[in-house]
Amino acid sequence: METLNIEIFPRTFHFKKPAGTSRGTYTERRSWYVRVTSAGEPGKQGWGECAPLPQLSCDDLPDYGQVLRMVCDDVVRLGNLDKDRWRAYPSMVFGLETALRHWELGTYALWDTHFSRGEEGICINGLIWMGYYASMYAQIRTKLDAGYRCVKLKIGAIGFDEELELLRFIRRHFSASDVELRVDANGAFAPGEAMEKLGQLAELDLHSIEQPIRAGQWEEMARLTSTTPIPIAFDEELIGHCAAEEKINLLDVLRPQYIVLKPSLHGGFDGCREWIEEAEKRGIGWWITSALESNVGLNAIAQWCATWRPSLPQGLGTGLLFTDNVPMPLEIRKDALWYVADRH
Repeated sequence: METLNIEIFPRTFHFKKPAGTSRGTYTERRSWYVRVTSAGEPGKQGWGECAPLPQLSCDDLPDYGQVLRMVCDDVVRLGNLDKDRWRAYPSMVFGLETALRHWELGTYALWDTHFSRGEEGICINGLIWMGYYASMYAQIRTKLDAGYRCVKLKIGAIGFDEELELLRFIRRHFSASDVELRVDANGAFAPGEAMEKLGQLAELDLHSIEQPIRAGQWEEMARLTSTTPIPIAFDEELIGHCAAEEKINLLDVLRPQYIVLKPSLHGGFDGCREWIEEAEKRGIGWWITSALESNVGLNAIAQWCATWRPSLPQGLGTGLLFTDNVPMPLEIRKDALWYVADRH
């Protein structure tokens, strides 16, 4: 068995513009790159990105670097990644899955698909960040002018009435058949007001709303998913449910209409595959999105996403966020992410 070596490189990326969410505003993004090499094959290497989200990831740990070193040492000792043992550390599993696959294949085209061959793009939504009314309005105009036909707005920061007016503006100019509208509340609604707000949003022909109330309020959430006038998608609600039986229980009890999967948050590629398989058994829809990774993580997610041949727009438009991103053969054309196969 070939002996591997794994190095860790902490990196800090800087946002071009502050990224606002209901949990606060990001100006920087901390990642830990992992590089797999082997003395037996000098020159061959594999890169992956471990990027927990502060105050959100279940493995957002004060000693993250030390724990990651321990996981890497276990991989070196075994010669492979014990995904069951490290389920509670999804961002580390994701980064190491990526690095090991990259090392094995020797290319950033991590799976052989129409996407990796540069024959098809992946349809993506245009992401509108939280901000003042004028800022969000300008972002919407830019995305629509660029050719996006699915727009996702982060809501819950500037006042619900103003956010409703933004959504009404879009609907005055574009019908639901012209532009699909998604919103992400990041848990901003109080349980007592959520149903009334969902009713107001339903008047605007929305595709879905992500996480209307905070995660962990199962009784209130089950009531919402069973009576909601617009489909509810889970994102934060899935975090920390790492074992297969926990995933099954959550889907059976809460019955969302959609789940939104981020490999860094929801178990890496294998963990997200479990979510998808269990969701499809129950008629629950899904899409895949990145979680503010740099281009190393974004490319890995896009390569894996393409293996599913998704029909819905995916959330993979975050590659232009940083002033100091690493180069990767990815580009956005209109409303699709493309892998430029001849540039890798």
